[in-house]
Amino acid sequence: MPDHVSLSHVTPLDKAEILAQALPYIRRFHGKTLVIKYGGNAMTDPALQAAFAQDVVLLKLVGMNPVVVHGGGPQIENALNRLGKKGTFIQGMRVTDAETMEVVEWVLAGEVQQDIVGLINQAGGKAVGLTGRDGGLIRAKKLRMVDPKDPTKEHDVGQVGDIESIDPSVVRALQDDQFIPVVSPIGFGAANESYNINADVVAAKLATVLQAEKLLMLTNIPGVLDKQGQLLPELTMRRIDELVADGTISGGMIPKIAGALDAARSGVHAVHIIDGRVPHAMLLEILTDQAYGTMIRSH
Repeated sequence: MPDHVSLSHVTPLDKAEILAQALPYIRRFHGKTLVIKYGGNAMTDPALQAAFAQDVVLLKLVGMNPVVVHGGGPQIENALNRLGKKGTFIQGMRVTDAETMEVVEWVLAGEVQQDIVGLINQAGGKAVGLTGRDGGLIRAKKLRMVDPKDPTKEHDVGQVGDIESIDPSVVRALQDDQFIPVVSPIGFGAANESYNINADVVAAKLATVLQAEKLLMLTNIPGVLDKQGQLLPELTMRRIDELVADGTISGGMIPKIAGALDAARSGVHAVHIIDGRVPHAMLLEILTDQAYGTMIRSH
């Protein structure tokens, strides 16, 4: 909620009770790492941007370690349009030639990342922007995209990367020093070439390597919905397999869920797919017993 929302109707006793209810969660997650994939409307609506930045700072100040990974598809699209370049996609991946890669780098690392750093600093935090090149964070190689209909055929999507390894030491060093890392999903290869990497994939892999307590993915939907449009507040691996098989989980949700599942299988305790259109959805998900999205458990 923006600062101007009046809470005068809430009695002081009720306010104290609300704050006290957060204590068990603060205690449980104190000192733990939370990886947050920041995308969707939460990234473009000014009121939601401010609420997001406040949440990140609050979580840091009560002793948790938030790490932000951001996307930027619409912003890249806008920049390419301004240059008169048309974005093309194969199986949901942006075909990234050398010129497009330059645009991707300056939009993600130069514009989007710095905007997020500024928002967090404005809210009283100390954010630091990183790309995969900083501190050798994300080593990548060219993504090999096999045609789903013809396995002998490969599509060349240019400088789109597959993560080879993540060295989290730069993130750990910043965390330990009260900074909040903000990571752009750009990797580098053996010849120092740049790669554009799916931000959901980066967030899931980073959460795994950091042995994060939680991976939170902000999206433009309430969470995973069943065929009737009802929110599924909790999912296990087995249930996900059933939902993919019967077509309930489809389209753009599949890569998100795949990343989430990988992280859950690799030791991230809980993965949350959250409605980023709800102000302070992150606080509600972490510090209350109210489910504001879908939680994916590893067991």
